[in-house]
Amino acid sequence: MQKDSDKNYKSLLVKVEQHVATVTLNRPEIRNAFNDEMIAELTDAFSTLGADDNVRVIVLAAAGKAFCAGADLNWMRAMADYSYEENLADADKLAQMLKTIYECPKPTVAAIQGDVYAGGMGLVAVCDVAIAVKIANFCLSEVRLGLAPATISPYVIRALGARASQRYVLSAEVFDAKKARQLGFIHERVSEEWLSDEVAAFCNKVVKNSPDAVKTCKQLLHDVAGAPITDELIADTVKGIADIRSSKQGKEGVQAFLQKRKPDWLTAD
Repeated sequence: MQKDSDKNYKSLLVKVEQHVATVTLNRPEIRNAFNDEMIAELTDAFSTLGADDNVRVIVLAAAGKAFCAGADLNWMRAMADYSYEENLADADKLAQMLKTIYECPKPTVAAIQGDVYAGGMGLVAVCDVAIAVKIANFCLSEVRLGLAPATISPYVIRALGARASQRYVLSAEVFDAKKARQLGFIHERVSEEWLSDEVAAFCNKVVKNSPDAVKTCKQLLHDVAGAPITDELIADTVKGIADIRSSKQGKEGVQAFLQKRKPDWLTAD
């Protein structure tokens, strides 16, 4: 069953089908560059879908030839006359949008069908998984304009790695999907005709897993990655496995495996 969003977004298309939500950036005429409207709509869409029990995975896709070219030039022209306080407020909205996608309790997949520049790199970095076509190019281009990728940096550095970030943030070099794959910024690079199939195959795997366990694992990955292995961290992981073993879906999953049957989250539809 496919369901289109009840909300009338101006810059996004949203649909839900078979537990998979797809949020499509829909400003192809300006290479899906974002402005304050798109930022607000992305924040709302991922907040809404993240709270929807029918949704188990969210795909961030884009219409047209480019995935996202960063900030809309008209929006940037308007910001040139902003006061310092207005710049702070505006930047905070972008930061909160990125945080909303990064902390979304549902797994997120960037389906990259074209070039990714500047702020678009942040959109890819906040997603859990990134799959790109072979022809896609990537660039942290901010320094060319006398700017810095400040709001996206916490996520880009995590996804790209500190050493590679030093090179590409400072040089604004363009790198291709092969290099992005080597650096771990994307997980797969595929031919254009296979992008939809590759994304769908990954989403189908996620949909078959326990929704509660997937949510727990996503939070676990955020909590543990880069954290020092202390007694406190170990105690948290001990509590984590005890909590999930004692949960309804934890018990159901183990019983279904032992009884050689499908768990109820696969038979409830």
